[in-house]
Amino acid sequence: MPSQSSTTHHDPFSPEHIRATWSGTASVEDAAQAFGLSRSKSYDLVRRGEFPCRVLPIGRTTRVVTASLLRVLESGEPEYNTASSASTKAS
Repeated sequence: MPSQSSTTHHDPFSPEHIRATWSGTASVEDAAQAFGLSRSKSYDLVRRGEFPCRVLPIGRTTRVVTASLLRVLESGEPEYNTASSASTKAS
């Protein structure tokens, strides 16, 4: 098992690394790892509209908005999909 100090400096899910290497959207699986959640728990939260950051349903896939994920990681405050709910009601 790697030591805690070695993972801190090279954490692939740190906000700095995410900002430098991820594109505008990410997979639910990658976002789940960044939050320390399991894949199944993350998809359950997405289905219930309770995933801690904004998600975009695109066809049969769901993508996580990287900027939203970073805001949540840095602030600790969840950012749910309230905008998508409002646009659905307006249609």
